[in-house]
Amino acid sequence: MAVDRPRPPGSFAAAVNWMGGLTLVLFWLPVVGPLIAGVVGGVKAGTVGLAVAAVFVPAILTGALAAAGVTYLADWFPWGLLAGLGATVICLLNVVPLLAGAVAGAVFAPLFHRTPPETGPRTGA
Repeated sequence: MAVDRPRPPGSFAAAVNWMGGLTLVLFWLPVVGPLIAGVVGGVKAGTVGLAVAAVFVPAILTGALAAAGVTYLADWFPWGLLAGLGATVICLLNVVPLLAGAVAGAVFAPLFHRTPPETGPRTGA
């Protein structure tokens, strides 16, 4: 018979996926979109440390993809690199509300994570 072990309340991968996905979906809300994504990702992370670490992964990946796309589309590589770095800086500006939301979500995460009630050993036939 398998023993049920308590699972940790959060997941780094889930936090990164939720933050990155919601940031891309809510791009049309300049400050509120990353803030909502940060709160959801912070709750999924469960702890402030995981939430803060998870903030920078989608920001860096989105900035790198924007830089690569702009560099590819430019006729001259140095201009493309310069424009790509500018796109990366713009992507990193979303880190401020994302970080604030992630910390807030992680602080309030225990309110959202339910723990099952303690049950004693099973007896019976």
